[in-house]
Amino acid sequence: MENEKNSKLKIEKRILNVSLAGSILVIILEAFMAYLLHSKTILMDLVFACFDLVMMCPLMALVPYLYKPVSEKRPYGFAQVESLFVLIKYGVLLAVILNLIIENAKVIAKGGHTVNAGMVVGFELVLSVFSVFLYLLLYHFSKKYSSSIIKSELYMWKVDIISTCSIICAFAAQLFLEKTAYLFVVPYIDSTVAIIIALFLLKEPILQIVKNLKELILFAPKEDVMDLIRQAVEENIGEFDYTLAFLDVIQTGRKTWVEIYVKSKTDMINVQDFKAIQRKTSKKLGEMFDQIYVEVIPELEKDGI
Repeated sequence: MENEKNSKLKIEKRILNVSLAGSILVIILEAFMAYLLHSKTILMDLVFACFDLVMMCPLMALVPYLYKPVSEKRPYGFAQVESLFVLIKYGVLLAVILNLIIENAKVIAKGGHTVNAGMVVGFELVLSVFSVFLYLLLYHFSKKYSSSIIKSELYMWKVDIISTCSIICAFAAQLFLEKTAYLFVVPYIDSTVAIIIALFLLKEPILQIVKNLKELILFAPKEDVMDLIRQAVEENIGEFDYTLAFLDVIQTGRKTWVEIYVKSKTDMINVQDFKAIQRKTSKKLGEMFDQIYVEVIPELEKDGI
C-alpha cells in the first residue's frame, strides 16, 4: 500500500512539473506577443496562463500532504484542503473570466481595435501544436493515475487547445474580411473572440465550485456515485446473512469514506463476516475510486422509550 502511494505521488509530481514547465514557456511567449501585437485575445490567454501558474506553486507544495494517513487529529487527513484549494482556484478563475468579459465589452463599446491578423494566426498555430503535445503527454502520464488536481491541469491544457484553434479560425476570417465589403467588422473581431472564449470557460469553474463546495460541507456524492457504491456493497453483503440497512458516504478531495450499516437476518453478528465484507467491498470500490475507506457497522435495534 505504501509503495502504491509513493508511486502515485511520483506520477502526480511528474505531471505537475511538466505542466509547470509548459505553462512558464507559454507565458513568456504570450507576454511577448501580447506586448508586440496589443491583442486582447492573446492578453486573455496570458492572464489565464498566469493564473494557472500562480495557483500551481502552492498546489505542488500541497500534493505530498494528500498522501498522509488519517488520524484522530485529522479524521479526513488533508482531503478537505484539496477541495478547498480547488474551490479557491476555480473561484479566482471565475472572477478573472468575468472581469475579462467586462473589459472586452468596454473595448467593443469604444469602437474596437485592429491587430495584425497574420501574425496572430502564425503565433497561435505554433502555440496550438505545443499545447496539443503537452496535453497528450500529460494524458499519457494520467492513465496510470489521475486525481482531481491532475484533471484540473488537463482541463487547463484542453482549454488552451480549444482557445488557440478558435483564435486561428477567427483571425483567418479577419484576413478574408479585410478584402471584402465587411471591412468594418474587423476592429471588433479581437475583443469579440476574447469574450466568446471567456464565455466558453465559464461552465467548468461553476461546476467545480458547486462540486467542491458540496465536498467541503460533506454532502453525499451525486446519485450515480451513490448507486455505484450501493451496487458494490449489496453484491458483497448478499453472500452473508445480512441486509443493507443504511449507507453513509462522504467524498472530499480524492478520498471517499463508506460506512455500511448492516442488519443481521438471524440476530447474530460474526466479526469475521464483517471483515470479509469490508475486504471485498474495499477491493471492489478500490477499482473505481482513488483512496477508499470502508467500515462495516451493525445496525442495532433501538429500544422504545
